[in-house]
Amino acid sequence: MELTNWLALVGICLMGAMSPGPSLAVVLKHCLHSGRSGGIACALSHGFGVGVYALLAILGLGTLQQQIPMLYQILIYAGALYLLYLAFNSWRSSATKLKIEEAGTKQRLNAIQDGFAIAFLNPKLAIFFVALFSPFIPAEPMQWQQQAVMVATPTVIDALWYCVVAMLCSHPRFYVWLERNQLIINKLLAVAFTFLALTVLLRQWL
Repeated sequence: MELTNWLALVGICLMGAMSPGPSLAVVLKHCLHSGRSGGIACALSHGFGVGVYALLAILGLGTLQQQIPMLYQILIYAGALYLLYLAFNSWRSSATKLKIEEAGTKQRLNAIQDGFAIAFLNPKLAIFFVALFSPFIPAEPMQWQQQAVMVATPTVIDALWYCVVAMLCSHPRFYVWLERNQLIINKLLAVAFTFLALTVLLRQWL
């Protein structure tokens, strides 16, 4: 891949990662409950989930919506249900004020699970990557090195961006603000997750 093409790909991936959505809310949730290590664990697993769809798109499986529409719909609804599950947990957490502490093994595993699930249960990422990669795929068969670069670029950018978010949100000054406003933030996150889930469902029904 030429440098100019790669830089264009980097720019698009960075803008996609920086766009607000459920992924940002999930990383913030784990920063709130388990500190920097929990947020970073969530960020890395989310990047891995993004990489899975990037790989599927490169391998030609990104047209899941056309090939297996039922499976695509199942993933859409599973994603909406998972957002509602996160909303329930956030609202329940707002009932008790917790002190922010660095994540233990269990908290890190929960962060890894949520980070990966919020990416993997969004099959629209496959369609996004098909559209994103199409201008960069040459007419001749790609070498595995080119494929690796195209998969690694969005994976690394997504993981690094949310790691930066986790580090900023876990700054000591921000910690104080989070602990002071934790109950309100948990309720706002619950509302945000519910809104996102309903948005996903309404797009399928309307």
